[in-house]
Amino acid sequence: MQRRITDDLDAMLDALPPHVSEPLRQDEDRHELLEVVMDLGRPPEARFQHREVVLNPQEVTEEDLQYVASRISSFGDDNRAGIERTLHRISAIRNRESRIVGLTCRVGRAVFGTIFTIEDLIGTGKSILLLGRPGVGKTTMLREVARVLADDLKKRVVIVDTSNEIAGDGDIPHPAIGHARRMQVPTPTQQHAVMIEAVENHMPEVIIIDEIGTELEAAAARTIAERGVQLVGTAHGNTLENLIMNPTLSDLVGGIQSVTLGDEEARRRGTQKSILERKAPPTFDVVVEIQSWEQVAVHPNVGETVDALLRGQLVSAEIRSLSEKGEVQKREQPHYFAEEKSSPVAIHPKSAGDKTFRVYPFGISRTRLQQAIQEAQYPVALVESLSNADVVMTLRNYYRRKPQTLSHAEETGIPIYVLKNNTLSQMHQSLGNICEFGASGDPVSLALKEADEAIVQVMNQQRPVELSPQSAYIRRLQHQLAERYNLSSQSWGREPHRRVRIFQANQA
Repeated sequence: MQRRITDDLDAMLDALPPHVSEPLRQDEDRHELLEVVMDLGRPPEARFQHREVVLNPQEVTEEDLQYVASRISSFGDDNRAGIERTLHRISAIRNRESRIVGLTCRVGRAVFGTIFTIEDLIGTGKSILLLGRPGVGKTTMLREVARVLADDLKKRVVIVDTSNEIAGDGDIPHPAIGHARRMQVPTPTQQHAVMIEAVENHMPEVIIIDEIGTELEAAAARTIAERGVQLVGTAHGNTLENLIMNPTLSDLVGGIQSVTLGDEEARRRGTQKSILERKAPPTFDVVVEIQSWEQVAVHPNVGETVDALLRGQLVSAEIRSLSEKGEVQKREQPHYFAEEKSSPVAIHPKSAGDKTFRVYPFGISRTRLQQAIQEAQYPVALVESLSNADVVMTLRNYYRRKPQTLSHAEETGIPIYVLKNNTLSQMHQSLGNICEFGASGDPVSLALKEADEAIVQVMNQQRPVELSPQSAYIRRLQHQLAERYNLSSQSWGREPHRRVRIFQANQA
């Protein structure tokens, strides 16, 4: 169901030095070429969908790099250039003196049929945000969305094309966008301004925007949506959960704020007093996670999904895939969260024969506990009622006061696991004990637990936290853990006292 209309591959090959382009012209799989990489002093490489090939043992020279640069458009502030009337993109790597020392020449293709799985959503008028890992086809799908809206649905479509990646290089847009109009952006820092200009000057019914990545762009997107214009865009992040945890872009899905509950309300909800809630309507009504060319996960009501995440509830995404006959197949699949209001749900049990432990959290952060369960794939289900529980998990300050719920648990013989605080490390330790896995005392586990606690402190208190000295291997694991939560980290000090410091990006 995917038909390539053009890739203008000859235009790309003509811009490459002959000793680089000739092997590609003779390659039978050149229609699967993704990009050509040329780095100074290294052999040129071609990257295909499932393999990489050295094109010539001859090392790339400065003359080779200049050969390409002289046959393409000028590089912009984002170090990207193109070839006029094509969708190809050439990105430069520069040294400290701004000389080009590397080029990534990516093949641009226009493809019909990439939006069959979401075509019904496009015509609803709702704003749609596309997410997915780099190279999965977000921009290709965005280009097809623009064409369908402009040509098939006869809407006034304006594309804000920051790097000329959607509609190609040059002043005349590529025919792949149909009758949609394209506004170019002088520099990436002005993308938000051009977004607003598009609405104010050209009366669009739909605005297409690629790679929303800053607070200003997120604010511009909200302004556009509030004016009743349909938005279709992409953002940095693979999943909706990534977006919620990204403080820069969380406004796209309503933004997150901390709310302090009264003692009685916190006890009624079974949560800590400080909780997270959505603070505004989402800018985008629908989020589509692109998993592959043939499959997407759709969240049709972003507001409800975000609310459910923050409450630690079960959310089912609609998985849409293309059959071999080209038909769209739909199914529901639990997504991210695993807790229902009515009955316990097993969380990725270790094996089909494992026992599922039903845990009733009292005064525990359900969202964080759910996260701990998912991270280690404990065979645990969270339940809403004490009568359905195998064990109770609570905090030390609640246990000392012995409220009626905990007293009743003791009277009926339900084990109570008491945590010192609401940290992930404490939760992992108790969950491990509950599941008879035991809390590991090895250095790696202890170091990661320390990093877990530090991450919670940084996110809650907005202050940097320094960890204990560790080996290079363990420090790398701690850096990776901080990155998962969109926090910054750096190593400092001399061996054997070198350690990791975790902090918010704006605290650097």
